[in-house]
Amino acid sequence: MPVPSGIPSPALTPEAVDAAVANANVPTLIATLVQLTGTREWLAERYRPERARGLTESDGGGLPENIQQEVRTAAAVAIREWLNGKPVALPRLAPDEALEILRFTVGEEVPGEYADYIQSEISAMAPADDLDVGPRKTLSGLSVGIIGAGVSGIASAIALMRRGADVVLFERSDDVGGTWHANRYPGCGVDTASHLYQFSYEPGDWSFYYAPQTHLKQYLRQVAEMHEVTSRVHFGSEVVAAEYDDVRSNWTLRVRRSDSGNREHTVDVLISAVGAFGTKSVPPIAGLDKFAGPTYHTADWPADADLEGKRVAVVGTGASAMQLVPAVADSVASMTIFQRSPQWAAPFEAFHQPINEGLRSLLRTVPVFRAWYRARLGWIMNDKIHASLQVDPDWQDEGRSINAVNAGHRRFFSRYMENELGGDADLLAKTLPAYPPFGKRMLLDNGWFRTLTRENVELVVDPIARVVPDGVVTAGGKHIEVDVLILATGFDVVHYLSTVDVRGVGGASLNSVWDGDDCRAYLGMTVPGFPGLFCLYGPNAAPGHGGSYINTVECQLDYIADLLEKMRSAGGVAVDVKPEAYAEYTERVDEAHRRMVWSQPGVTTYYRNARGRVVYANPWRIVDYWHMTRTADLENYEIRKRSVGE
Repeated sequence: MPVPSGIPSPALTPEAVDAAVANANVPTLIATLVQLTGTREWLAERYRPERARGLTESDGGGLPENIQQEVRTAAAVAIREWLNGKPVALPRLAPDEALEILRFTVGEEVPGEYADYIQSEISAMAPADDLDVGPRKTLSGLSVGIIGAGVSGIASAIALMRRGADVVLFERSDDVGGTWHANRYPGCGVDTASHLYQFSYEPGDWSFYYAPQTHLKQYLRQVAEMHEVTSRVHFGSEVVAAEYDDVRSNWTLRVRRSDSGNREHTVDVLISAVGAFGTKSVPPIAGLDKFAGPTYHTADWPADADLEGKRVAVVGTGASAMQLVPAVADSVASMTIFQRSPQWAAPFEAFHQPINEGLRSLLRTVPVFRAWYRARLGWIMNDKIHASLQVDPDWQDEGRSINAVNAGHRRFFSRYMENELGGDADLLAKTLPAYPPFGKRMLLDNGWFRTLTRENVELVVDPIARVVPDGVVTAGGKHIEVDVLILATGFDVVHYLSTVDVRGVGGASLNSVWDGDDCRAYLGMTVPGFPGLFCLYGPNAAPGHGGSYINTVECQLDYIADLLEKMRSAGGVAVDVKPEAYAEYTERVDEAHRRMVWSQPGVTTYYRNARGRVVYANPWRIVDYWHMTRTADLENYEIRKRSVGE
């Protein structure tokens, strides 16, 4: 199970170092050596790793075995000396030094604008006594209401409590965890590397490269308890309405409690931490309510669900289906999968792969190693792919690819799918997408393609016409009898905050301002006419090309805290983004999306609303958004001051 670093766990001893480095990532060991010893010889050409291919960590770095062993031996000596009290030779890297090391260890060019970002990432992992991390009571007396106690809600509470704010969270369920509390279907887990999918200030002691749902939930609960967030949460409390008082410059929340009637709470600042995956999407299939057997949605999986020996139908072939189907295919009598559109999926070498104890102990004990492991992983999994998602206007491939690199991706993934399907031409024809790779969210293959080749599994591309009491009837008239119906149909991510009646200045409805599914926000956070309302992981905030959304949320919270501190310094009690800043930012977002793969003809994706506008994904690189949110500019805001006599 994951254990946040603040909770005592077995540490690496000097005697165990050799065994630990024997299984550690060599490029990360090179970076660790440079910082621990201050010796630049480790950046010599003979130690230069090859460029990592695809989404693999490339543990050996493509280096000859004798060079790998030389690195491991030297790293063991340096780490053992550090454990015995020798100080880090380079405790503080300059931005250009950090960038040079990253470029070397990933074996490729990394743009110069990453220098400050990487230096910041490495510094965040430094020993606590070397950082200015003490309490900053800059927001004392400010009351903050947070809707949701998932990842975003927990992060919000920690960030604002550190600054002295009076925080209260409202969570409709009975525990913290959000998505990782609600989603518990078989096979459920994260498709972002565990060491990226964690709070930067609370690294977990992960036992799997990609954590399963139970581990994620445990991690979040432990972090919430450690930082005394849990005691601030009102469980069984659903915020159904929020109304801004333009005279008092605060928000009144109407909260429906599971154990009583409605209650009201008044706060100065309102943060929506409902995320994008809180409202399940149920397709409008005729007769769905007429099915006689049990119907399960993956977002609402019952603890007593029984699929053993049953004839099961699964509607959907997205991320949840790709996790669920391989996890249960062995136990069912038959499984019929209804596909609306095929999906691209990348090889998943680390699927269900445990992290060996040696590597865990290094990550647990050696902050320098942990920092570089995460920094390399961040480049490989995140922004590295971004450039290949831009449309080449001169590229001609009839919608199959958007540029030369993307065409290479298509060849690679197509060969991979063909191999996994065992050369089955019929299945390949059904599963090979006509649209470009990355046109939809790139999935990770959890054994999906091999499961499709099983005798008890059938993939149906004929659309569902209707559900009948004993099964499903397709548009072609085929009647398929089933005992259990599973909806793996995902979430409604384009109607953001739709479950709360939010009213801003003059009683304006947020849902009306957004016209239902046309959600937009400045930096994905703020909307004119709704002072003091901040959306986390809001419109156009999700890193569409890859990466951990926790990184995005932490960027947003740094920005919000900076903005609120500056507002107070200016004598304000509320802050409202200016319409012109909001409009200009939205146009930049839309223009950037028009150049990206998921906005091209022939691509359908949940990133886009009914009008075809991308409302979910962020078009920027991780580093771009980090720079955008480092500091708040009051020129983009109207500062509201308390009226005389209040």
